[in-house]
Amino acid sequence: MTIFQSRFRLAALLLAAPLVFASCKKDKDEPTPDEDNEQITTVTYVLTPTGGGAAATVTWRDVDGTGGNAPTIGTLNLRPNTTYTGAITLLDETKNPVVNTSEEIAKEKDEHLFVYTPTPASLLAITRTDTDSKNLPVGLVTRLVTNAAGTGSLVVTLRHQPGTKDGTAGPGDTDVEVTFPVTVQ
Repeated sequence: MTIFQSRFRLAALLLAAPLVFASCKKDKDEPTPDEDNEQITTVTYVLTPTGGGAAATVTWRDVDGTGGNAPTIGTLNLRPNTTYTGAITLLDETKNPVVNTSEEIAKEKDEHLFVYTPTPASLLAITRTDTDSKNLPVGLVTRLVTNAAGTGSLVVTLRHQPGTKDGTAGPGDTDVEVTFPVTVQ
């Protein structure tokens, strides 16, 4: 091997080295993984009669999540022919300190919609009274009106609709869905 060939190989090696190291360098634009989505372990619905009287509170709680122990579910006891102001609160009790997921939903109103479905439909009527920046309903705050005495259930569903919210339950995914037994007496 001549000195010329040796210098040529050395020069080629020195020119190629930065390319090798650059290809091993971590890309600065590589996205970092998001924190896990919040779990919703507790749903509490508080209904205060507009004419006065004690509030009715019902709670669904599943601290160990899906697939663990069965959730605890309260019964919603209401008076007939009464109007209530409702407020719903969602918590993630797997975190320390506990995360109030309702606060995050309030900040992201344009992406969330609560859907309230009573069965039978004649048992009560619920109107969502809060709205987002597009004047679409949210449902963190409600007005509930009962009819005559009876029993049934109330399904509460939180729909996550980023970029697709149109005021209906259709678009998006379900963040949580709970069913409360209801007694109107």
